[in-house]
Amino acid sequence: MNPKETTTISVKVLIDLPVEQVWKRWTTPEDIINWNAASKDWHTPFAENNLRSGGKFNYRMEARDGSVGFDFEGVYDRIVIHKQIEYTLGDGRKVNIVFTAINKNKTEIIETFEAENTNSIELQRTGWQAILNNFKKYAEQNNLIPGT
Repeated sequence: MNPKETTTISVKVLIDLPVEQVWKRWTTPEDIINWNAASKDWHTPFAENNLRSGGKFNYRMEARDGSVGFDFEGVYDRIVIHKQIEYTLGDGRKVNIVFTAINKNKTEIIETFEAENTNSIELQRTGWQAILNNFKKYAEQNNLIPGT
């Protein structure tokens, strides 16, 4: 019997904000509901986030017309403030997110996740990248006061 082969996919984005502001926008439920969607016909009406090792998160993702929805949920395995988030999704897949301060005003996010077997690799990559792009747009347009 062969061990299960896992395909990983990575997406990334460069954000014109300091890592502290990027981290806050990424992890605060009041922000998550504003950016966590791959397209304008989807939204996240509810988000809860217990950001600690062993803590759980749940983002309710739904089509705006109410036709379909699902809970994007998991458990945090490792948190390194302003640097890294690792979690396991409800279906057992692993996700690793790395936040890198490029300089004091730019942050790169690289998100690597294990692919699921239902949708194509390209569809998954496109969807996760679209959410990252939406995050970038939201974070840069909702800039925090320096030092917060």
